[in-house]
Amino acid sequence: MWVQALHLDSYRSYNEVLVEFVPGVNVLIGPNGQGKTNIVEAIYYLATLTSHRVASENPLVSAGKTSAVIRARINEEDRAVAIDIEITPGKTNRAKINRSPLPRVRDVLGIVRVIMFAPEDLALVKGDPSERRSFMDQTLIQRTPRFMGVKTDYEKVLRQRNALLKSSNRDNIDSTLDVWNEQLANLGAEITHTRIQFIHDLKPHIRKRYHSISGGEKAVSSSEIFLTYQSKYLEDDDMEVLTQDEIRDRILNELSARRKDELIRGVTLVGPHRDELLIGLGELPLKGYASHGESWSAALALRVASADVLKTDGIEPILILDDVFAELDVMRRSTILELTKNAPQVFITAAVESDVPAELDGARFHVSLGTVTPGGESNE
Repeated sequence: MWVQALHLDSYRSYNEVLVEFVPGVNVLIGPNGQGKTNIVEAIYYLATLTSHRVASENPLVSAGKTSAVIRARINEEDRAVAIDIEITPGKTNRAKINRSPLPRVRDVLGIVRVIMFAPEDLALVKGDPSERRSFMDQTLIQRTPRFMGVKTDYEKVLRQRNALLKSSNRDNIDSTLDVWNEQLANLGAEITHTRIQFIHDLKPHIRKRYHSISGGEKAVSSSEIFLTYQSKYLEDDDMEVLTQDEIRDRILNELSARRKDELIRGVTLVGPHRDELLIGLGELPLKGYASHGESWSAALALRVASADVLKTDGIEPILILDDVFAELDVMRRSTILELTKNAPQVFITAAVESDVPAELDGARFHVSLGTVTPGGESNE
């Protein structure tokens, strides 16, 4: 699977642009602020229906426009698949496959699979728990596209339940809350169980990758990286052996125990939206204790290990390397280069040609002021 062509209409800095890509390596070169990342962001959006840079869709639409369109032609097992996604902030987005409208935009998921590496990845280690939850969920969408539907349904239930908790009308709230509790627990248990299984599958890969990536750092070479899924309603349990039904019962019990607190605070205090992925080294959590080098090694290991998990599932993802080579030393560059060897397609953004390792031969594109020119000169 690889992206043959990308057509953007009113997307970010592009009024309209059409780019034809090749399998293998595609390098987008140009000064910062010219639109390189907008191109790879659009490809990432095709795979996840989210941006890796912003939570809101408003910035994805060009100034003065009400909607943006991403059109792509995908080569999938020697047949062409056309994807159209119309992004309209504040309204329901629309999607088509081969010009046929889809009932739900999320039905496009699973055609394009990507793993993104970007400078923002440091937030996986240094950022808030929401960054690590997003890492798990976005990777799970790549692994099992139907997970997006479960997550979307959970978020709808969560909003409705929070609205009820904030309501000034408390008549019959207990019976109504019980109905929402059942839905929250059912969906929440599926999300939690799926995340726990993913972390289980990720652990052997991240240990191997972190050891390789940080091999030159004497301070950490003897320390083992570890991942722990943290959840208030699963404390002191061997999470990996719990069934989805058992997790559901734990959530219901915790919702019952926290009901008074929730009514006082007007917010749902129980569920996977409040869980955490703890990343540690040796006996300490990385957040707050790791050096810059250790943080980069861990963040890179997370991304590479997630690609390993997809490959174990028989999925060969497109790799997107957004302005990362300028940040990486030789040891970490070699890990990325290893991944690119068998990838069906690789997208790289760089400010100058010299930031791209010489080993990465492939198509070059010059990006400047909302235009993309094949074979453009490097800016050295």
